[in-house]
Amino acid sequence: MLDKTDRKLLCMLQEDCTKSLQVLAEAVNLTSTPCWKRLRRLEDEGYIRGRVALLDNQKLGLGLTVFVLIKTQQHSAAWYQTFVQLTAHIPEVLAFYRLAGEYDYLMQVEVADMNSYNSFYKQLVKGVPGLLDVTSTFAMAKIKYTTALPVPE
Repeated sequence: MLDKTDRKLLCMLQEDCTKSLQVLAEAVNLTSTPCWKRLRRLEDEGYIRGRVALLDNQKLGLGLTVFVLIKTQQHSAAWYQTFVQLTAHIPEVLAFYRLAGEYDYLMQVEVADMNSYNSFYKQLVKGVPGLLDVTSTFAMAKIKYTTALPVPE
């Protein structure tokens, strides 16, 4: 169970995981060793899955965000496994969800431009048989983007 100190540490790490142990410890009124033990426990219990650097897609030349909605008539375990394996190796796919509702799957794709997306699209439909409908929606502006999860009280 998370206490107030755990929650504060998790929020601080989501904001900036490069903060030193000393800075984190001072912010939660602990000394370094108990703070380090809490962080280790949070990692061991799976609350902290990893620590990463967030890159700027625009600076990397990836200026087009595409949300791809997919319908399929294929629902066998073998087909699903093939689909998942193919998409797992496509670096442009940043997020991939199975849905309930009108569409079966949703992907978030980051590419340089429309030509790059066209290449991605061709790779997808060629590699995955049985796609019934592939609908693409293009983001015009990023209004809010965060990787920080709300940490419940």
